[in-house]
Amino acid sequence: MLIAYPGELFMRVLKLMILPLVIASLISGSSSLNAKLNGKIALRTFVYFLTTSLLNAILGTTLALIIHPGNPTAESAAHTELLRDTAPLNKAKTVSLMDSVLDLGRNIFPDNIFQAALQQAHTVYVPKELPGMVGNDTELSHTSAPVMASSSASASSSVNLMEWSAEQNVEWIRIVEYRSGTNSLGIVFFCLVFGTLLGTIGRKGYVVVQFFSAIFDVIMKMVTGVMWLTPIGISSVIAGKILSVDDVGFVMTQLAWFIFTIALGVFLYQWIILQAIYFVFLRKNPFRFYLGLVQPILTGFATASTAAALPLTFRCMNERLKIDSRITRFVLPIGCNINMDGTALFIAVASIFIAQMSNMSLNVGQVVTVVLTSTAASMSSASIPSAALVLLLIALSAIDAPINNATLLFAIDWFVDRIRTTNNLLGDCYAAAVVEHLSRNELKISDIDAYYKDDDITSDDQCEQDVNGKRKLSFPNSVILNVEVSTPVSNT
Repeated sequence: MLIAYPGELFMRVLKLMILPLVIASLISGSSSLNAKLNGKIALRTFVYFLTTSLLNAILGTTLALIIHPGNPTAESAAHTELLRDTAPLNKAKTVSLMDSVLDLGRNIFPDNIFQAALQQAHTVYVPKELPGMVGNDTELSHTSAPVMASSSASASSSVNLMEWSAEQNVEWIRIVEYRSGTNSLGIVFFCLVFGTLLGTIGRKGYVVVQFFSAIFDVIMKMVTGVMWLTPIGISSVIAGKILSVDDVGFVMTQLAWFIFTIALGVFLYQWIILQAIYFVFLRKNPFRFYLGLVQPILTGFATASTAAALPLTFRCMNERLKIDSRITRFVLPIGCNINMDGTALFIAVASIFIAQMSNMSLNVGQVVTVVLTSTAASMSSASIPSAALVLLLIALSAIDAPINNATLLFAIDWFVDRIRTTNNLLGDCYAAAVVEHLSRNELKISDIDAYYKDDDITSDDQCEQDVNGKRKLSFPNSVILNVEVSTPVSNT
């Protein structure tokens, strides 16, 4: 506990900055571009995310079929004990892919922006009637919410309820309720629309834009201070997590082939596929770009969360790698929520792995189902640790694989989650670089438009006088002109 405590504080500080950083970056970034350019950038970003997620799902499925990590004879006594304790999982009603997609829509369009900062909507299935329980549907849903078995904790806490429901002929009903956690998708959508429309009202919205730009600059200064704590925080988080595992060697040995398959997929994607994508589009040395992201990669590995590493990712992308801030403020917050390349890879490998352990022979249709389900589920994943385990149940249900075998992966998810998070983080960064390159002409036109706006050139609130007596005209996200003047600065 004491060893992990500095890392806990480190993660709390990082998470503290996520919400103001996302809000400020999206509003200031989208307001600096016109609505047409925002639409083009959003389309390019979404197409890139969809393509790379599909590519990861195909890669994971291919590796799992070639390496064949799931050996049905390798089930250990510990696995058997674990399955006996969580056997009712297979009899519980789990959410489907359609439920996950519908929840995605509910979170993108929240009905309360303040609630979105604290809670997110999700679907659960509960028995229609439980003996001895009275009350309305809301009370029932809160009482029996763990039936969904979305995590190992909820599974173990609801064994008796599931055993009862398995013995009875129970009709399951779908209930939408709220769970703790920031609804980042809803906040991202609101800020994008707000910022885009803010940029269309001209000078009236200038003060608001400057306000959010100032917030973004202050958060970046806070990130600079946090960076000094990175070595201590990362070491503390990793050491504390390793110490919390009862027998690391035993767990790694039992699931060595599964871990090897995930690690190989991550290695191939990061060192070959991503570098090839970067070189094809930008014609630059991709490994120099990769090395510039070492600190965010280590932070993402330690925290197992792309969102927690977002403040450091912003700093490296803007200051070290010189990616246009208008693009990073737009792409990175969106990528944290919908671009889960590592998650798509994990779900694909895990689905094939569990099917192989269960002696299932998958036909071509089921393999294609795994690929498509992994892609769709990954884009609806939350940017939180171990979120992929919930989505794995959806993929297993799609191919009718035994859900209770997924409990074996709980033991190693703390480690595999860190590996795949680096894929998610790098996918966002490379997406920003590619989108910036594809949007370079539109960005130049935007700079020229800002330069020739008379209101921007002549307004006093954008004119300053430096110590050398030069008049400095500043344009947000464009250029800075120094003009020699021999008379005091005036409105003309």
